[in-house]
Amino acid sequence: MKKHILAIALLSCATWAKGQDQCSTAIPITTGAHTVGAVIGTPPALNCNGGQVAGNAIWFSYTPSSNTGITITSDLVENTGGDTRVSVLIGGCSNLSCYAWDDDGGSIGNGYLSICSFNAVAGITYYIAWDDRWSGAGFTFQLNEGPVMVPSINFTSTSNPTQGSVLAAVDMNNDQLDDIVTVQDDRIHLHIQQPGGGFVVNTILTTTVENSPSWSLCAGDLNDDGYNDLLYGGGQGVTMMLTSGDGTAFNEVSYPEYVFSQRSNMIDINNDGLLDAFVCHDVDPNVFYINNGDGTLTYNQGGLGDNLDGGNYGSIWVDFDNDRDMDLFIAKCRGGESLAAIDQMHRNNGDGTFTEIAASIGLANGFHQSWSSAWGDYDHDGDLDVVVGASSTAFGSHKVFRNDDGIFTDVTVGSGMENNTGTSTEWTTHDFNNDGWLDILGGGSVFMGTGPLTFEWATNAGNHAVGDLNNDGYLDLLSTNAVRYNNGGPNNWLRINPVGMVSNGNAIGTRIIVTTPLGQQIREIRSGDGFRYMSSLMAHFGLGQDTEISEVRLLWPSGLTTVLTDVEVNTTITVVESISTGAADVASDRLFSVYPNPATDRLSLAINAQDVVNHTVIDAMGRVVLQGRTINMGIDISGLAPGMYTIRVTGDGGERTARFTKE
Repeated sequence: MKKHILAIALLSCATWAKGQDQCSTAIPITTGAHTVGAVIGTPPALNCNGGQVAGNAIWFSYTPSSNTGITITSDLVENTGGDTRVSVLIGGCSNLSCYAWDDDGGSIGNGYLSICSFNAVAGITYYIAWDDRWSGAGFTFQLNEGPVMVPSINFTSTSNPTQGSVLAAVDMNNDQLDDIVTVQDDRIHLHIQQPGGGFVVNTILTTTVENSPSWSLCAGDLNDDGYNDLLYGGGQGVTMMLTSGDGTAFNEVSYPEYVFSQRSNMIDINNDGLLDAFVCHDVDPNVFYINNGDGTLTYNQGGLGDNLDGGNYGSIWVDFDNDRDMDLFIAKCRGGESLAAIDQMHRNNGDGTFTEIAASIGLANGFHQSWSSAWGDYDHDGDLDVVVGASSTAFGSHKVFRNDDGIFTDVTVGSGMENNTGTSTEWTTHDFNNDGWLDILGGGSVFMGTGPLTFEWATNAGNHAVGDLNNDGYLDLLSTNAVRYNNGGPNNWLRINPVGMVSNGNAIGTRIIVTTPLGQQIREIRSGDGFRYMSSLMAHFGLGQDTEISEVRLLWPSGLTTVLTDVEVNTTITVVESISTGAADVASDRLFSVYPNPATDRLSLAINAQDVVNHTVIDAMGRVVLQGRTINMGIDISGLAPGMYTIRVTGDGGERTARFTKE
């Protein structure tokens, strides 16, 4: 499988000219058909499409006399069976920057031809480079002019040099500002966002890791020390980089089992208050890692996607049935008519087991090829709908499904997505213009949400991580060596940073409902959406012109609920999960570990064995269920009912808090 990007096809008539082997001698062209001979020239220094750099390229140039919409396409009958890749660049030949690009946007033959659409400005020269990443054979392409595509969302690209692979836009130092994370084999680069703007780079040397994040990266606090850890999904296995000290060092934990990793996530699978990890396996049943509560995680395989041929690509954890536990949807991809190419929904049964039910709820899309899906409440009716984006149109294109009380109806026709032929591996949803309607990032573009389950093309975009990288309340796009800053607008917004105390510390799995005159909006805290990148762990809401927030309601994984009614617009708030005893109002540096976790009859405390402490155990409803004095660092919990608990200990070292599960 390859990455896929953009697509809109307009075809017209014919003039012919051969390309040249470098930018400086690029052949000027106008509208019509053009030939590419053998691809033998110098490739662009920039790899706009991502993936492996090409060895050769052929160059053309185009300079419009007036502002116009442009489509460049090799998706022609005479090229059937071909495989092309195109980049459009601007600037001087010695200082080019990427402007638009496409790899596999085509639909003819094998779907590997290219379609690239963009707006062109009068007098600007656009350099068109066709490369040999997949094939050096000659072909024909067309350049067509059309109406200017007026975007309603605008971004300005700013250079931000990064080193390493994959990208994350996530707060790494707990200051409520999204940072930039990139990875190399022996180091992690943290670009820490500054309160006044810009970034300070902190490079942390690590061991030379066993598995680099060649396929995916996700973040969350696995060792419960208050700082985010990283999970590397590689082509051979899984590596976790766990923070130590104050979050400025990482310890490598690599697992020996073979895993051809695809999308990875952090999620509390067994809802014991500890964050676990899940990794899609391309060629075997999926794997997951259960947190033991002592800084270790145990490898498991089976029970969450057991197809022996794999085909597991885009996992995302969502509460599709509104029962307050997280279910698992997997966007599947496999060539041919394989069962490994049928999407799956694994319903959480609430007892640590899952049942695959996609066919019974309308989400088994036949032999579909997708690497990710975008889940959100697109019609403001209180449940999550989904756009399943295609990575290839060989077995059908994108699908839009409306959720009706847990049963899904295909509403693609009339959604505005039925005419979108652009394909890509990354499909996510965010409100980029803060108008209160979720937008779609995928298929090489941003599609603006214009109303209930309707979308309209807005602007070109590639594959990106998403976060607010200049703290202005508008979401930006992070790409390699650049940030595409959102130019903003007049709309209001709210950002929420939830902190779990009974639930996992990142509050992953929390549903947040914001009510304004515009209606109710839903967000869920997720680690790992789309296919490869890691986006912000904070919940972002666009509020349109609403200036008053009636209610903010947080439904925590623990079963607790927090309701806020005095919240201002255009602000970021941190909400700490609270229980009636006040045990949750404890700073993260006052947490400690207990073991085993889950426990059966006895719970041990990871504190100085000579300390004498008083302990209080509180259940998930905030009730004190056990109290006593601990001398030997062990507590008899045999009388407790199975469930999740918080333990608070007080002694010479002050007050400390931990979470545990009683089996």
